[in-house]
Amino acid sequence: MLLAISVAFLVLALSGAIGCAETAVESTAEIALPGPAESGPLSVEEAIRSRRSIRELGGGRLELSDVAQLLWSAQGVTDEGRGRRAAPSAGAKYPIELYAVAGSVNGLAPGLYRYAPEGHALVQVKEGDVRRELCAEALSQEWVRSAELVIVIAAVYERTMEKYGERGIRYVHIEVGAVAENIYLQAESLGLGTTFVGAFSDAGIAGVIGLSDAVPLGIMPVGTRR
Repeated sequence: MLLAISVAFLVLALSGAIGCAETAVESTAEIALPGPAESGPLSVEEAIRSRRSIRELGGGRLELSDVAQLLWSAQGVTDEGRGRRAAPSAGAKYPIELYAVAGSVNGLAPGLYRYAPEGHALVQVKEGDVRRELCAEALSQEWVRSAELVIVIAAVYERTMEKYGERGIRYVHIEVGAVAENIYLQAESLGLGTTFVGAFSDAGIAGVIGLSDAVPLGIMPVGTRR
């Protein structure tokens, strides 16, 4: 039963994403990010204890170093020799693709960016603030529009399914959870707020982001707490 539901979800999500495949043209220019800090003001235990889903977000500005730290915590390379990343991945297939929607970030123009883990850099996909469009496709959840930064978690199922077949669908979903929790704890350590948004139009979000082979699986608005 669970497998049938997962397969049905995959078919629906892929069909929506494919229909929006030509909505964006990706740039090849990379924006180098500040190197990640490997220690912070909170211990892991303290971050776990105080972590909450925060929806009253926005009104301030983030620093580029905040964006860098959040993306590194989610998919950054933590073992240069073997290419291992911050979140676990079944078979080290790394199906996750992260997109950063910047609205109010010092040192980063408003726009849509793809995170490139290997170079710890951003690749601009679209110019201009698309938070309003993203919010509209997320059932008008206001915190998607008001947060200074929105991270979209997408995945290419085929990377994992190539090794594990249909079971790989479940592994991708597990990986999304690990990535999201890393973002939660890193945001808490930075004194920022975030929440996981799962209610949205798959095809609509794919159209805003310009996805072709990846499927949107989660949205995490991150910002200052009101």
